[in-house]
Amino acid sequence: MGVPFLKGHGTENDFVLLPDLDAALDLTPARVRALCDRRAGIGADGVLRVVRAKAIADRPSDVDDELWFMDYRNGDGSVAEMCGNGVRVFARYLADAGLVAGHEFPVGSRAGVRDVVIRPDGDVAVDMGRARVTGESTATVGDRIFAGVAVDVGNPHLVCAVERIDDLDLTARPGYDPAVFPHGVNVEFVVVDAPDLIRMRVHERGVGETRSCGTGTVAAVTGVLHARGATTGAATVEIPGGRVRVEVGENTSVLTGPAVFVARGELDRAWWMVVAE
Repeated sequence: MGVPFLKGHGTENDFVLLPDLDAALDLTPARVRALCDRRAGIGADGVLRVVRAKAIADRPSDVDDELWFMDYRNGDGSVAEMCGNGVRVFARYLADAGLVAGHEFPVGSRAGVRDVVIRPDGDVAVDMGRARVTGESTATVGDRIFAGVAVDVGNPHLVCAVERIDDLDLTARPGYDPAVFPHGVNVEFVVVDAPDLIRMRVHERGVGETRSCGTGTVAAVTGVLHARGATTGAATVEIPGGRVRVEVGENTSVLTGPAVFVARGELDRAWWMVVAE
C-alpha cells in the first residue's frame, strides 16, 4: 500500500499534506526534499504532516498532547516554526476529514496553539498570535541595500519598504545580518499603494521566492503600521498568488484567506523507501 497524500495551496503557496494519524511516518529531510522537487517529486514549497502533538518531541509546552499538530517542513527539509498559508490548508483538511468538530478549533504548531475559523465563504481565518517588532536591520539584493524592520510572527521576518518590487531579482537569497537572524530570515519587500492596501514579494527561508507567505503578510502589515507609529490596523495584502486580509491588534493578529486542495492520491511505497536518505 502506498503513502496517502494531498496537494493543496493557500494563495499559490503550495504544500504536500501527509495524513499521519498514527504517527507512523519517518519524515526525513531527504523525503521532504524529494516530495517538494518539482521535477522528480510532487512539487511544493513545503510539507504539512498531520499528527497528534504527543508525537512531536519539540512541541511547545502550551500545546496539549491530543491536539492535531501541524508538523511543517520547508522545501529544503528544514523544520519551521509556523506557516500562515500552511495552517489554513492544514485546518481545511482537519475540517474536511471530520477530524475536528465544528468550524472553530485550535491547531498545534511549533509556534504554539493557533485558533482557526472556517468561514461560510470558504476562507480560513487564523489567529496568528502577537506579531512583535524586534528591531531594525538590512537586506541586500545584488548591490542594493534595503533598510527593514525585524518582525517576529513565531518565525523571523525582515520587512523592507520599497518603491518598486517588479524589478527585484529574488532568485538568490537576499543578504542579511546573521547576528540579528542566527537561524535565517524570511525577507518581505513591500509597496504601500494605499493605507489599507499593500503589495508584497517574499523570499522564504529554506524555500526561495514563493507566490505567497502567510506569516510574511502579517509581518508586512505589522512593519508598515510600525513605520506609521501605529500598533494596530488592517490591510489587504496582494501577493503574486492572490490576496489575503490581515488584522493586527495589540496582542494578536488574524490572517484570512483561501485554502484549496487540488489533488489526492498515494505515493509509491518503493519510491518512498528509496528517497529516505
